[in-house]
Order: sequence, then structure tokens, then C-alpha cells
Amino acid sequence: QVQLVESGGGLVQAGGSLRLSCAASGRTFSSYAMGWFRQAPGKEREFVAAISWSGGSTRYADSVKGRFTISRDNAKNTVYLQMNSLKPEDTAVYYCAATGGVVAVTTTRRYDYWGQGTQVTVSS
Repeated sequence: QVQLVESGGGLVQAGGSLRLSCAASGRTFSSYAMGWFRQAPGKEREFVAAISWSGGSTRYADSVKGRFTISRDNAKNTVYLQMNSLKPEDTAVYYCAATGGVVAVTTTRRYDYWGQGTQVTVSS
């Protein structure tokens, strides 16, 4: 079992920045690839970013490429999502997820563990 707890969400003006954190506990964190997803009201959960177990490979949704950066610190059992140049359409609940595979994956069903989510609201 892996427990995931997100933090760092909040209210920010368009063009601003936020950094989300996801702290993991349980099994060996470095054995898991990690991902960030988001879900806006009335919409399906969508992929945002993913990172391999080593941190050497990352993937991003086209909508956030160049603005968001995913990273991880295996010594701290934490994965981060740095979000810059935020837009109102980035408003959503952001979820951290872990998968037992080692590569960065983009599909929701590949992830085994999920956090409770943190709200990000971007005002125009």
C-alpha cells in the first residue's frame, strides 16, 4: 500500500504560480512512477504530467507543456508539480497518483494509488 497526500493548492490570479507537493508513505517510493491528474467540475479526470521512478523521464499533457514541471525527490518521498503562467482553465482538483510500473504513464487506469486531491483555483 502507498498513501499519498497532496498539498499546495489554493487561489491564484491568472499568470501566477503554485507548487503542488505529494508526500508518499508506505512501500518504497522509488519503486513507483508518479503522475498528476486533474478534474474540473462536470469533466472527466485528465492527465497532467508523469515522471518515471528515477525521475529521468517525464511526460506532459499538451495543455500544460512549457508551463508545468513535474519532479521528484526520492529521499523525501515526495513528488512536485511546479505550475507557472496559470490560466483560469487550469482550475480543478489536482490528484497525485502512483503506479507500480517504472515508466511514466498517462492513462488513469494504469495507476494503483490515488491521493485525496487539492483544489487549485485560478481567477481571471
